[in-house]
Amino acid sequence: MCNLLKEESSYDSPKEYCGIFGVFGHQDAARLTYYGLYALQHRGQESAGIAVSDGENVTEKRGMGLVPDVFQERDLNRLKGHVACGHVRYSTTGSSVLANVQPFIIHFAGHTVCLGHNGNLVNAAELKRRLEREGSIFQTTMDSEVVMHLLTRNIHMGFEDGLVDSLKQLQGAFGFLFMTEDTLVAARDPHGLRPLCIGVLEGGGYVVASETCALDLIDATYLRQVEPGEVVFINKKGLRSVKPFPQKPTRQCIFEFVYFARPDSVVYDQTVYEVRKRQGAQLAKEYPHLKGDLVMPFPDSGNYAALGFAAASNLPFEMGMIRNHYVGRTFIQPTQDMRSFGVRVKLNPVRELIKGKKVIIVEDSIIRGTTTVGRVKNIRDAGATEVHMVVSCPPHRFPCHYGIDFSTKGELIASKHSVDEIATLLGLDSLNYLSLEGLLESSRTDHGGFCTACFDGKYPVPVGENQGKFCLEK
Repeated sequence: MCNLLKEESSYDSPKEYCGIFGVFGHQDAARLTYYGLYALQHRGQESAGIAVSDGENVTEKRGMGLVPDVFQERDLNRLKGHVACGHVRYSTTGSSVLANVQPFIIHFAGHTVCLGHNGNLVNAAELKRRLEREGSIFQTTMDSEVVMHLLTRNIHMGFEDGLVDSLKQLQGAFGFLFMTEDTLVAARDPHGLRPLCIGVLEGGGYVVASETCALDLIDATYLRQVEPGEVVFINKKGLRSVKPFPQKPTRQCIFEFVYFARPDSVVYDQTVYEVRKRQGAQLAKEYPHLKGDLVMPFPDSGNYAALGFAAASNLPFEMGMIRNHYVGRTFIQPTQDMRSFGVRVKLNPVRELIKGKKVIIVEDSIIRGTTTVGRVKNIRDAGATEVHMVVSCPPHRFPCHYGIDFSTKGELIASKHSVDEIATLLGLDSLNYLSLEGLLESSRTDHGGFCTACFDGKYPVPVGENQGKFCLEK
């Protein structure tokens, strides 16, 4: 892959850690999980795995790559059972190698336990050091493995009590999916930092997923979200809920609404599509004097906020850039005289639409700014007389330690530059961010508050000095 394209496709866009999907009570649980992971592919594109149980035996398939690359028809035919645990991953804590592909599976005391994790444990390094002093041997560089070592040390308490006691020792963000031979378990951290929901299958059975779009694909009915601090046990007796943690203020990741979640999902009991339109409308309210000839997004991330902004501003909405939907992961490297290839291979401007126009671009976020420079330049090269940008969230000035890949402050363009300086660096006539108050207003929910640490530095879970060093400690 050429350097320009690598930068365009993987570096500037923020990445979520993972997506998880589980099934209990369906005779073809592996196939349903395959479809569920396919719907959650946007949450992780580096690896995928499925473990399935028939009530006695657990079989699994894991591999590097996208879901349809890892699983073939013969794999799904081999994975027999009515309980399944699936995972798609983007690696940031832990390297991108086969040993780190989830579900993470252990065989202990005559039983098998599988784990899929979405999030990040901020005390993982501390726990790992303690466990190693006590004799634990780690096989991966994932923070998730800490949970399994804690569980094996508590298994004498019984699986359920041992699991709960292990979870109580964790700090940070987690949406967990555990599977044994006959049980599926969903757990969410006390602040509810990462999303997780439960669905019901037609004819019986349950589904657990990071987002509801995965339920839609298999015709499951959304039941509810897993509540912050809740552990849900699902087996042949049905669904049983416990809340073993001390109550904490709810701090759900607001960036799910801005960027991560699919627009057709319901997250925190709100439709993401509608929230993003409200964010765009709020931008128009905050910048009423910003006028242009057309409003356009950089597809696909800014589409829905752009619809809201255009409608509220009474300006025409246009798709001024066209996305190539057939871009793969590898390309023949272009010659040196093919300037901006990495930008143009994915997005190309409609010149006749843009030429001679004052353009307002709606973007969901600017993290590092590396790809935005090329995209803005392409708009200017297409003949735009002015290029303004509005962003449907505040500037990212602080790193995320709870499951998004901008984990150091130096990566963030807004941590080093003022808004006017960023506008100059990106080649814009003006740059206008949504206020934090406006973001909260447009993302309103009856289900608790939000984590806004990446905008204001107010971390709901304290972050120690060793955060981010887990994978380096062998």
